[in-house]
Amino acid sequence: MGASRILWADDEIELLRPHILFLESKGYEVVIVTNGTDAVEQVREQEFDVVLLDEQMPGKDGLEALSDIKRIAPNLPVVIITKSEEERLMDQAFGGQISDYLTKPVNPSQVLLTCKRLLDAPRIRTERVSQDYLQSFSEISRRLMEPLMHKEWTELYYTLVRFDMELDADEGVRQVLEDQFSEANRAFSRYVEAEYPRWISATNRPPDENRPALSHEVVPKFVLPELSGKRPVIFFVIDCMRYDQWMEFEKLLLPLFTMKRNYHYSILPTATPYSRNAIFSGFLPGKLAEHYAKIWTDGEDDEYSRNRNEEEFLSDLLEREGKEVRMRYQKLIKGQDGRDFAANVHDLLQSDLSAIVVNFVDILAHSRSDSDVLKEIAPDERAYRALTRTWFEHSWLFQAFQQLAESDCTVVVTTDHGAIRSLHATKVIGDRETSTALRYKYGRNLKCDSRHAILIKDPREYGLPRDHMNMNYIIAKEDYYFVYPTNYNKYLNKYRDTMQHGGVSLQEVILPVITMSPRS
Repeated sequence: MGASRILWADDEIELLRPHILFLESKGYEVVIVTNGTDAVEQVREQEFDVVLLDEQMPGKDGLEALSDIKRIAPNLPVVIITKSEEERLMDQAFGGQISDYLTKPVNPSQVLLTCKRLLDAPRIRTERVSQDYLQSFSEISRRLMEPLMHKEWTELYYTLVRFDMELDADEGVRQVLEDQFSEANRAFSRYVEAEYPRWISATNRPPDENRPALSHEVVPKFVLPELSGKRPVIFFVIDCMRYDQWMEFEKLLLPLFTMKRNYHYSILPTATPYSRNAIFSGFLPGKLAEHYAKIWTDGEDDEYSRNRNEEEFLSDLLEREGKEVRMRYQKLIKGQDGRDFAANVHDLLQSDLSAIVVNFVDILAHSRSDSDVLKEIAPDERAYRALTRTWFEHSWLFQAFQQLAESDCTVVVTTDHGAIRSLHATKVIGDRETSTALRYKYGRNLKCDSRHAILIKDPREYGLPRDHMNMNYIIAKEDYYFVYPTNYNKYLNKYRDTMQHGGVSLQEVILPVITMSPRS
């Protein structure tokens, strides 16, 4: 990689010769011009890493040259050198038009530090994050060999997500992190398999140090307490949103809201018909199937139709909890649904509680599985996360949040489950009546490799419906997905590297619950 190239435009450039020699002694290549017109031409003809522009030059001055340079190279860092600090320069700096400004007289070290910050900061930051992770590697590995409680698993997962988001171009270190993430998912799957039946048996008691809040406890624990005030509560369930995706959303929302961060664990299977119904009904699936027997039975042929009654479930939950409130419910699936919602978002303030289901992130996950174009755009989890952020930044959902940030309300955001990039297949044996999902299945006498899945012989121990004798469930661990022995290679290749949910992994199970108040 060659020396960083600096373009310096100043009509008194000869007086700055010591500064230029100093920069060159530090390994920078400096090209000099004496007016704004020549600076613009140099940028048009050559590649530079940073431009230093004197504000006051004969002919085209620094600010005029700045406008031309930004049209040619919008991302090129430009530093204005001025005789006086003026508010308009500060405004341009904060607005991103200029990267920095220096007040004359400047000294060589001052110029060097500015250039170093602009040119070397990304590399220095990457090196620092890589070093921090490698120093943390042994500590994380040690913790994975210890028995961890649910809070410790959550902290460890958040640590891994933070490093995953901060590590950039160092592919060697990223591979180490990916291997450690896989190791963590193996240990987490064992933990959930061992503890989950105990959590279910203890759900008649509040969550404590020994177990996390589960899906069916989200509304009573995190939403209903907010209704005790006079502010309307808007409750968003963003289908299939992972914690790392939320962190990208949060970067954009932090200037608008103060936030209280909590979490819950998705029930098993980590799939919409189970986890989201649990959120809105306040019931585990087994009890929901008893309480709403007709709804559950009618959805047997199409398990996804079991999410058509969330408004009724939530209304009944509020009644059981003794909450007499004005409630509204909306499910946003198509783009037009979202645009209409954003255009009328202030209508939510007329209700005490508004529950909003947002399906787009789940649609994106399924679309990536079905589309070669999206797989090319988002070939790995980093790119998938970036794609989700790009959507959110330009979405009707962000527009709605921006409008709510100007209102007197409380916003609670969570999700029903996450998703994992499924890279390994495992064989399953079942009859024709077996369900079709890739990360979990239910049916009669299902068989699979117990290293790759949790085999649930008695569904009642997991809070699940048992429609008939010999019915059992299997839940995939880590990043495995189920494939039948018939045409094994065909379906192995078809579903490999698709975003799936329903199984046991950190990404699917540990989920954010964020309570937000507008800063305004």
